[in-house]
This record gives sequence, C-alpha cells and structure tokens, in this order.
Amino acid sequence: MIISSDKDIQGLKEAGKVISDIRDQMISQTKPGMTTKELDQVAERLFKKYGAESAPILTYNFPGYTCISVNEEVAHGIPGDRVIQDGDLVNIDVSGAYKGYFVDTGRSIVVGKGDQKIIDLLTAMDQVFDAGLAQFKAGAKMNRVGHAVHDAANQLGYKVIKNLTGHGVGSSLRDAPEHIYNYYLPWDNALMENGLVVAYEPFVSIIDEEIVELDDEWTLVGELGGYVAQKEETIIITKGEPIIVT
Repeated sequence: MIISSDKDIQGLKEAGKVISDIRDQMISQTKPGMTTKELDQVAERLFKKYGAESAPILTYNFPGYTCISVNEEVAHGIPGDRVIQDGDLVNIDVSGAYKGYFVDTGRSIVVGKGDQKIIDLLTAMDQVFDAGLAQFKAGAKMNRVGHAVHDAANQLGYKVIKNLTGHGVGSSLRDAPEHIYNYYLPWDNALMENGLVVAYEPFVSIIDEEIVELDDEWTLVGELGGYVAQKEETIIITKGEPIIVT
C-alpha cells in the first residue's frame, strides 16, 4: 500500500494502536505453565473487544488468532497444548485488520529467567533491527535494508534467516513489495517510494540461515534447530524517518 491521504495515515495509526495493544497484552500475560492456546485466547478476546479481525484467519484460515512459536519454532507456530516453560524463547506474531487497514507486528521474548545466550540474542535483535530501520527512506534502494541488517548481525556474531522476509502491508496482509530481504542482493535495487507501507521483520539467529516447514504445513523451524529471534513493526516510509504505526 502507498498512502494517498492523511486519512490513510490516521487509519494505519489507529489499526497499529489496536494490534500492538493486543501484542503487548499477550506479552504481559505470557507466563510459565500456560499453553500457547491459552495465550492465543487472550488475543481472541481482545480482537473481539476491539472489533478487529485476525489477519491470519481472514487471509489464510490459519488455525489460531495469532502465531505463537516456542524455542526451536521460528515462525507460524500453531497455538495448541504446548506448555510454556520458564526460560522459553517465545515469538508472538500479531497481524490484524481494523477498519479496513492491515498491520503486522511481532516480538520474541524470554519467559521468566532465560539463559544468557537467549538474552544476548534478544539484545542483538534490537540492535540489528535499528540498523535496518535507519535505512528506510524514500528514494533509497531497498537493498540497503538487507545490507545493514546482515552486516549488523555479522558484526555481533549472529546470522540472519535468509528465506524469511518482510513485505508490503496496509490494504491486505501481503501487499507489494512481496519481499524485503534481510541480506544484501545487488539486483534488489528498486527505490523506496514515499508513503510505502511495509512490515519490516528481521530474523536473527545463533546458527541457522534457512528455515524449513514442518508436517503441519505451518510451523517453521531452523534447519539446524537453533534459537532465532524476530522483531516486526509496520512502518510508513517517508522522506525523513519512517513512521512506526505499531
């Protein structure tokens, strides 16, 4: 989506406020001993309270209001009877539609007292995210983002997942561009348009660079089974700093 008016900006901000509140309440209520299904039911209640719709259900008939991935699971985890344990790495990915606008956001968190390697990974994730975010500017080449993300991860001793990418969002869950890569590709030199709305989501890994899909046809795990952290925001690209709506 490319915004065409202040109405679009306001609509995206309103949607972002609703969906990010669902994300944040899920994070605050994530506790050892609860199942991922129980955590997803927190989202279900909030979607209904706000009059918003779950984008995974709306778009793909996904078997859950949100995607919840634990430890070896990287993304698209199906809420179910898996019990969250103290020290688990949990990714909460919330995407939704509100009054016609779609936004997408996610966070990886550690539950309770986590292992130092998970804490360090989450700290690196924030630094890598900020390095890529600084590259979003109207008129700049899109591959600057992947270059910055990959370089920042390497400098901190981590890798990025190459076959998971960001994407356009706004009028649907998956608008153009189809991919915003987290590593440098010379041919990915399209210029960012002023007003382009994207879901920016680097995945930083301890050992993995590729993910594979499990037999449930949803859940994604690293080829080597290592820990992976993600941070995702919906942003509007401008001639100055991007506007984060989630």
